[in-house]
Amino acid sequence: MPAPIPTGVAWRKSSFSGGNGSGGGCVEVAVLPDGGIAVRDTKDRGRAPHQHSGEAWRAFVVGVRAGEFGT
Repeated sequence: MPAPIPTGVAWRKSSFSGGNGSGGGCVEVAVLPDGGIAVRDTKDRGRAPHQHSGEAWRAFVVGVRAGEFGT
């Protein structure tokens, strides 16, 4: 089980969330003290965020930018 998200981390809303036909789906990301990334759904902040290593997150972002994931 991942470690709890520390209080006080700065959450940022994705620039691709909301207002662009996404149907109101919004995600927020936070950089964790260990360099990992936490991702949460803004509509259900009570659920535990997904946690990823910094390396896995960078690989995901590279894939998104390269168009590896469909629309």
